Amino acid sequence: MRDQLHLGVVARTLLPLVLCTLTLLPHSILGNPSERDNVGSTALLQRVKRGWVWNQFFVLEEYTGLEPLYIGKLHSDMDKGDGSIKYILSGEGAGTTFTIDDSTGDIHAIQRLDREVKSQYALRAQARNRLTDRPLEPESEFIVKIQDINDNEPKFLDGPYVASVPEMSNIGTSVIQLTATDADDPTYGNSARVVYSILEGQPYFSVDAKTGVVRVSLADMDRETRENYTVVIQAKDMGGQLGGLAGTTTVNITLSDVNDNPPMFDQRLYQMSIPESAPVGSVVGRIWAKDRDIGVSAEMKYSIIDGDGRDTFDISTDPTNLFGIITVKKPLNFEVKPSYTLKIEGANTHLDPAYRHRGPFKDVTIVHVSVEDVDEPPLFDLHAYYVELPEDADIGTLLKTVSARDPDAANNTVRYSIERSTDPDKYFYIEITSGSLMTVRSLDREEVSWHNITVLAMEMNNPTQIASVSVNVKILDVNDNPPLLTHYLEAYVCENAKAGQLIQTVTAVDPDEPLSGHHFYYSLAPEAANNPNFTLRDNQDNTAWILTRRFGWSQQDQTVFYLPIFVSDSEQPVQTSTSTLTIRVCSCDQEGNVMSCNAEAYSLPTSLSRGALIAILACIFVLLGES
Repeated sequence: MRDQLHLGVVARTLLPLVLCTLTLLPHSILGNPSERDNVGSTALLQRVKRGWVWNQFFVLEEYTGLEPLYIGKLHSDMDKGDGSIKYILSGEGAGTTFTIDDSTGDIHAIQRLDREVKSQYALRAQARNRLTDRPLEPESEFIVKIQDINDNEPKFLDGPYVASVPEMSNIGTSVIQLTATDADDPTYGNSARVVYSILEGQPYFSVDAKTGVVRVSLADMDRETRENYTVVIQAKDMGGQLGGLAGTTTVNITLSDVNDNPPMFDQRLYQMSIPESAPVGSVVGRIWAKDRDIGVSAEMKYSIIDGDGRDTFDISTDPTNLFGIITVKKPLNFEVKPSYTLKIEGANTHLDPAYRHRGPFKDVTIVHVSVEDVDEPPLFDLHAYYVELPEDADIGTLLKTVSARDPDAANNTVRYSIERSTDPDKYFYIEITSGSLMTVRSLDREEVSWHNITVLAMEMNNPTQIASVSVNVKILDVNDNPPLLTHYLEAYVCENAKAGQLIQTVTAVDPDEPLSGHHFYYSLAPEAANNPNFTLRDNQDNTAWILTRRFGWSQQDQTVFYLPIFVSDSEQPVQTSTSTLTIRVCSCDQEGNVMSCNAEAYSLPTSLSRGALIAILACIFVLLGES
């Protein structure tokens, strides 16, 4: 059997490509490396015992002819030329990209081939009997390899580019590296070998022809002179030779700022003013030491380094860290000091050691602050007044003389009055011109112990200018109230009570408040001093005990006793009172708990005074009313 392989128009190029073909054949055809070493490259061309032989076909990409591109011819030595053999093509692109004449075995490409889309096609061929469709030979594979032509220009896939480099950078400083991609075969010729060049941007920048690194090529480029540059870079294949394809991209380069410029005030002297009434913290004005740099390189810090106003004013940096804000630190007074001078320094906060020789990075200016006169309200000589006054003070007593003056240069006359809402009961009066504060009503510490009044001072020539001051009057205690017994003035005695038994502890209260504290004295009223039934013991601790003087108590004999008690205090003048204690006779159990009491009235001996009898009768009426 004779094998034939027809390569058509590409047969002329087969011989120079034999070695390339050997390297491009897949491992399934070439075998593993050890086999190649043992057998040698000639084994690849050794014939296989069959009716026809396959091999590789080569075709150039991008064929633009009008006729289908002839690839090659398949032929079996069993083909007698009588049309009894039918050639069949299958595999990648069969029927769509490649066709075969089933009678002659001629293979054509009917689609335009692009190596960058697909570099090779694996096809299978078989010869069959046209009548019986039986295969005459085993199916064999062959490869159609697309040969590259330089049909793709280099492309910058990420362009246009944006880059930055510090101003004043040295020559050779790297800015950015660009990479152009060429879709052509890098292993075949120079179609994909790219060379870079700069078309726009000289003399400021350059590009490395091999690496695509853009570098600074001019020293001392100043951002403050020019900040932005547009650089056009070209990438050309074929190693940059004539006829190579080229692509370009744009690099927008910005010079980033460095602190190479010192700040400078645009004025050597600033004039500012502020009203004397401005509160602490008020803004006087703003200054700015301008810096041609930007960002952190232009940030400032301001300080008052000298001047007679360094203790009265303060300066801080605004939120942008650019401006100095002058504020009031202490209250102002035009009449005391009408103007101030400040010496202020502004300095950069972020210094670059590489540019210290361009300094100093600070500047000084003078600020003159004028204090404006304001019509101020009267000013009292004290922030508040405190007065102590005894509650028995006579009407018309002078408490205090308040004093206010007009702080302005005009020194207008001041008139005084009381804010009536602070003295609704009108205990006090103030003399309109002198400011003398006096009482006009009797005082009672037990009713009102403090009087907090507000005195107003008004300028005669400008009634809108009004000042106020608080006068706190403490009413001092005078012993003008007698002590009185507390609790219900009732007690009981059990029928089984013994002599000397405690039946009641009495105490007294006094609304007065002596400085040394209360000390009360207790005794039976003179008319009851020799009472045969009860006695009183002063405990010397502001309490007293009521004790029985006998035993044998009986409700049938007498159910109620009235005991007058005399109480006095220890202050001058001494105050006294007499109170009557009602004592009932009750039936009690063994533990002294009351079981029943009789409300029958009882009269003390006829020796009682008229006042005592009246008190006893009043108590009897009360008891009868309750029953």
